[in-house]
Formats: sequence, structure tokens, C-alpha cells
Amino acid sequence: MTDDVRNIVLGVIAAGISASLGWLARTYLWRRTLRRKQEFLGMPTDSESLLVVNRDMGGEGVHRYDVFALLELAAVVKDCGAHARILSHDAAGQGIGERTEFCVGGPASNRRTAAHLQSLLPGVRIDTDAAPGPDRAAFHVGGERYPLDPGAAEYVLLARLTTRQGARPVFLFCGQRAITNQAATRYLARNHEKLARKHGNGSFCLLLKVINSEAYGPDVVELVADVTRAAREPVPAAPGPSPRAAG
Repeated sequence: MTDDVRNIVLGVIAAGISASLGWLARTYLWRRTLRRKQEFLGMPTDSESLLVVNRDMGGEGVHRYDVFALLELAAVVKDCGAHARILSHDAAGQGIGERTEFCVGGPASNRRTAAHLQSLLPGVRIDTDAAPGPDRAAFHVGGERYPLDPGAAEYVLLARLTTRQGARPVFLFCGQRAITNQAATRYLARNHEKLARKHGNGSFCLLLKVINSEAYGPDVVELVADVTRAAREPVPAAPGPSPRAAG
């Protein structure tokens, strides 16, 4: 074998080894990223998750933006190698922690959300009165009020909640309007790695603000605050009348 042939053979072998090592490294990184995503979302390969659907306010169907939100979530579930089961909010009569649950919509349109807020986020109060007024759909968290300004400034809660160690999480997308629900699901899909690094696999509740949805749709979202502590502390009951006043 001449020196030229030997060099060619060694070059081919070196290129093959380099390509193999590169493929192994990429595969390792991909698997590690997938594993972290599955752990954060609580969806191992071939597991089942629940997509709990609300109803359109004032109607019996599902708002188109909520349909878009479900599509965003279905893509996340598929990326994890899991399976999605869709349930109506008034038919999801089961406990929490056995399967990852994605619950879309506020308490006025989703009974399941209302139950989760009452039991897991008692510090959150949402005005569900359908009558027009300054407090319509306003959020009250930790003594702060977040009013609805349709199409300009709208709020949504994105929460990851667990009830015990090892339980599968519940994800809440509780917005003032349907478009904010989609904004929150998109925010989760785009920022799950950052959220996992900051919060680990524990519970959190974030208040997001959707900016000028009339022009930008669900894409322009800013984080207002991490309201986990305030949202999980029960709101003190209003003091009743004193015995003298009552008499």
C-alpha cells in the first residue's frame, strides 16, 4: 500500500469516526433534552395526558382560539411521545395526579378550572359576572387587581400544580379571553426549558400579559409576575359585623 492510498484510507476512517461521534453526541443531547421535557411536563413515552376543553362563553361550542390552544398542546404531547385524551370540562369527573392534565379556559367557561382554583390556588379571585362593567373578568391576586382591556392588555394565568411528590402535574391556562389561553399555551411550548430550569418540577403560578392582541394576536406576551405565593395563600375572609353593630 502506497503512502497516498494509506493517507486516503486513514482520512476516510477518521471522517467516519468523527461523523459517528457527532451523531452520538447529537443523539445524547436530544435524548437528554427530551427526558427533561418529559419530566417537566410529566409525560413519559407512551403515557396518557388529558386535554380538558372549555366551552365558548355564551355558546355551547369551543371558541376557535381555544381550538388553536388545544392544537398547540397536542403538538407538545406528541413531541414527548405521549398520547392525548380530550375531555369536556363538565365530563372530566376524576382526580388529579394520575395523568398530566392541561386545563384550558377560565372558571366561567370551565368547571374544572373553577375547581382547581378553589382547591389549589385559593388566593386567586376572578370576576365571572357576564354583565358589562369595569370588573368584568378582572383578576384579583395578592391584593392586586388586573382588569381586562379587550384587544389592548389582557391577562392570563399559567400554572403548573402538583398535589404530592411524584404526582403528575396539572397545567392551567386561565385567561380573561380565549386568545389569552392560546397565548399561554404558546408561551409554555416556547419556554418550557427556561421554566424547568427556574422552577424545576415543582408548582408555580405565573401572571402573563398579552399585549395588543387585536394587532399581534397571541404572540406578544410579557411576564408580569410570579404570583405563586400569593395565589396559594387563601384570601382572608371579610370581617363580619360586630355584636354591637349586629344588635
